[in-house]
Amino acid sequence: MSGESKKLFISHAHQGESAALSELQDLLQKAGYHIRDSSIDSATRTEAKGDDQESIKHDVLQRNIDWASTMLVIISPGIHAHPLADWAINYAQQQGKRIVGVYAQDGKESDLPASFHMYGDALVSLRGALLMAAIDGRINTLLKPDSETELPEREIDRFTCGEPEPQ
Repeated sequence: MSGESKKLFISHAHQGESAALSELQDLLQKAGYHIRDSSIDSATRTEAKGDDQESIKHDVLQRNIDWASTMLVIISPGIHAHPLADWAINYAQQQGKRIVGVYAQDGKESDLPASFHMYGDALVSLRGALLMAAIDGRINTLLKPDSETELPEREIDRFTCGEPEPQ
């Protein structure tokens, strides 16, 4: 890690990710990063003014994403269908945050949320040597779970502001 401190927000789907989350937190803490994860449990539910998704988004997730400089998304089975994953990634992108995907041991390309396809800055394996480089912005590559093979180029719709182009 470079000389400055980085604040990291970790987004994950919960089910079956406790080992990957613990391993990631340990690695990051040893490297000197400040982290918050997005676990929605009884403690975080009390921070929300209500128990619904809108309250959790605005009272818990939004505040934690605003605090962070970089958002990490643990890529594991189920994250692509998690109701808050796309919202959190879209919100982080709107706030100008760096978005890094980290494959859990059983994560694969088909687990990527749709918004990550659009806005992800880097994608690496949890056990890969590139993790810190991805977080620090030294690499901007989307890799397959083997952390060696690049994903194919993404088709991203580009829009311009102002007058529509003549057709």
